[in-house]
Amino acid sequence: MVPNTTIMVIPAFTGMTGLGERGFNMIRHTVAFRLKHAPGSAAEALFLTEAMKLAAIPGVQRFEQLKQVSPKNSYSFGFSMEFSDQAAYAIYNDHPMHVAFVRDRWIPEVTEFMEIDYVPL
Repeated sequence: MVPNTTIMVIPAFTGMTGLGERGFNMIRHTVAFRLKHAPGSAAEALFLTEAMKLAAIPGVQRFEQLKQVSPKNSYSFGFSMEFSDQAAYAIYNDHPMHVAFVRDRWIPEVTEFMEIDYVPL
């Protein structure tokens, strides 16, 4: 007779790439923001549609548009994207499509935002 035993299987996590000195170099770039446009308006929808183009910039991974549902803050939307390392993030920041989006859409249409860039511990 075999005694009751519990076997715990812990799957290996393989989602991160790019080892660096302190671990992984991956950067998750996030921004929470509020638009000047009325909720549900055509202008709001156009802004979000235009923002989707940022996903096509080389180096951008896992681009997401997010809608805020918590009453704990005043932001309405969020963007999240990942970069394999600081070099890929720098390419994104300096890319003409990103620069034009910030100049032509972000600055005139965003009333408040908070940007946070994370790296895994």
